[in-house]
Amino acid sequence: MAQFDRMTVLQTLLEDALVPLYFHDEVSIATRITQALAAGGAHVIEFTNRGDFAADVFGELVRDVSRTHPDVMLGAGTVDDAATAALFIARGANFIVGPTFRDDIARLCNRRKIPYLPGCMTLNEIALAEESGVEIVKLFPGSVGGPDFVKAVRGPRPWTRIMPTGGVSSDEANLKAWFGAGVAAVGMGSNLVKDDWVKAGDFSRITDETRRALETIRAIRVR
Repeated sequence: MAQFDRMTVLQTLLEDALVPLYFHDEVSIATRITQALAAGGAHVIEFTNRGDFAADVFGELVRDVSRTHPDVMLGAGTVDDAATAALFIARGANFIVGPTFRDDIARLCNRRKIPYLPGCMTLNEIALAEESGVEIVKLFPGSVGGPDFVKAVRGPRPWTRIMPTGGVSSDEANLKAWFGAGVAAVGMGSNLVKDDWVKAGDFSRITDETRRALETIRAIRVR
C-alpha cells in the first residue's frame, strides 16, 4: 500500500521538478542507487519495470527506503497494464508511470488515490489522459517532441502539466530549454544514473549529479 497520499506525491514532484528513474535487477545495487539519489536530494524516484522479478526488487526497495529515507517516495515505471500496476501498488508504489496511456490503469489508480503519469505524444492523448483524472502527463519520448512541442501545447492549454522523459540531461542549457518551454518537471534516467558509475561502484557520482541537477533546476525556476 502507498505510504503517501496522492496530493503529497504530486506536490513534492512539482516542488522538486525532477524524477530520477532507473532499473537494476540486483536488490543490493538497486538499494545503493536509490540511497545515492536520496542523498543527492531526490524525493520522488521511479524504479522501472524492465526486467524479470522487477516487482520483487521493488518491494525490497520500499522496505529499505521506509527505514533509511522515510521522506522518499518510490514509484513504478514502464507499467503498461492494470494487472502490472496492481502488482507494484501491492508492493508499496506511491505512483505509477507508463509509456502509454491506459484507461484501465487510470481507473485503478483513481480508485486507490495514486498518481498516474502516462506517456503521451499527441494532443489527443494528453486530452484523454486529463479527462481520466491525470494531473501530470509524461511526454514520451521527450527527445522526439522536444521543448517546442511543450511550448506549442501549453500555448492553448496552459493548465496542462508535462514531464518529459528521454532527451533530458543535467546540462544547464538542456534544462533551460525544457523549463523555458513550460514543463512542470523532468524525468531523468541514464543521464543521471550512468551505467559506468554503477558498474564501477561509484555511487557518490550519482549523488553529486543529482544534487547538481536539482540546484540547476531551482536556479532556473527562480529567474
